[in-house]
Amino acid sequence: MTESAPSFDLAYVPGITPDKWARKWQEREPLVPLNLVQTAAAEAPGLVRGGEADAALLRLPIDRTGLHAIPLYTEQTVVVVPKDHVVAAADEVTSEDLAEDVLLHPLDDTLDWERPPGLPAVERPATTADAIVLVAAGVGLLVVPQSLARLHHRKDLTYRPITDAPESTVALSWIEDETTDLMEQFIGIVRGRTINSTRGKQQPEPARKTKKAPAKPATAQARKPASRRGPAPGKGRKPRRR
Repeated sequence: MTESAPSFDLAYVPGITPDKWARKWQEREPLVPLNLVQTAAAEAPGLVRGGEADAALLRLPIDRTGLHAIPLYTEQTVVVVPKDHVVAAADEVTSEDLAEDVLLHPLDDTLDWERPPGLPAVERPATTADAIVLVAAGVGLLVVPQSLARLHHRKDLTYRPITDAPESTVALSWIEDETTDLMEQFIGIVRGRTINSTRGKQQPEPARKTKKAPAKPATAQARKPASRRGPAPGKGRKPRRR
């Protein structure tokens, strides 16, 4: 039975764009496909725990039971409003500025609110996408990470930074006891390590050329002409006649 070719399955939640890391992966692991799987925010940790994904790019906080999670970057938080709303005239706002507005709080919200600002809606929308539709309909406003506001951009809506809201942290998560070589490779990519990093793949060093020792000069004895050599052993000169 032949073993299946290796691959790396990466889940990611809406608003996160793994393209730049996927390109790096292709450069470093051209023989190992990187499979990108977009998933709902609530489902991402379960995909990793269930082995359906080797890792996930998601937003904190999550239940970290059995999972590693290394923070990568923090997103700015914004409020999404209709273009004709008074907030659209400001450069930025605070939670107090939204106190008289209905604030939609979708079930897939990952902002760690102690208490969401504004007036509560009658019902919580199931998803951020559903909440965006309600904002466009004039039902209420929505506070989200900026990447989600961009993802769900509409011509009739705009967004402004909210300065005192919780921020969203994007993290890389994987099974706590399964840090494979491929996982280490991806960790190195998202952390900006070079290919020759001590934690990355080690590249074989080029073979060093050894210099040959210079030939020893010929000895004086070897250069001496044979005719000037002394008599052979055991043979003396003839005695002179008196």
